[in-house]
Amino acid sequence: MLIRPANTEDAPAISTLIASLAHHFLIHADGSEADAFLMTLTAASIERKIASAELDYYVSLSENQMTGVISVRGGTHLFHLFVSKDFQRKGVAYALWNHVQDIYGWSSSKVAVTVNSTPVGVPFYERLGFRCTGPRAEKNGVAYIPMRLALVDLNSPKE
Repeated sequence: MLIRPANTEDAPAISTLIASLAHHFLIHADGSEADAFLMTLTAASIERKIASAELDYYVSLSENQMTGVISVRGGTHLFHLFVSKDFQRKGVAYALWNHVQDIYGWSSSKVAVTVNSTPVGVPFYERLGFRCTGPRAEKNGVAYIPMRLALVDLNSPKE
């Protein structure tokens, strides 16, 4: 599996991948009340996000097929982490997580990393050490659970 920075040409595939998993985070299966949010997942919107300085996107590939995507906002917020249905439970999410964890130095810093998890993603994030920081929230037709991972400095003296 190859993990590399996303480029604007990846936007359509990223959009398709995330949209294929929308049923996991939409409150209503038909997408009602989520129009504004769903517009943020179009290929054009993803392309703008990739080109912006605010977000860093990375994709995983297997035999030139996109298997997953991860993005980080501001160096501390996990903005997107999605794995194609055909590649779920095969280590792709962990590989993407480890990739960005290494890039941002999260494993050796005191940075508090946050994520707004889909309801079905909570167990995965809990295995990584994230904890819920609030109840399930619903906004713009989307359900999510705010979570936080407070990482400790591995180089600091033990108390």
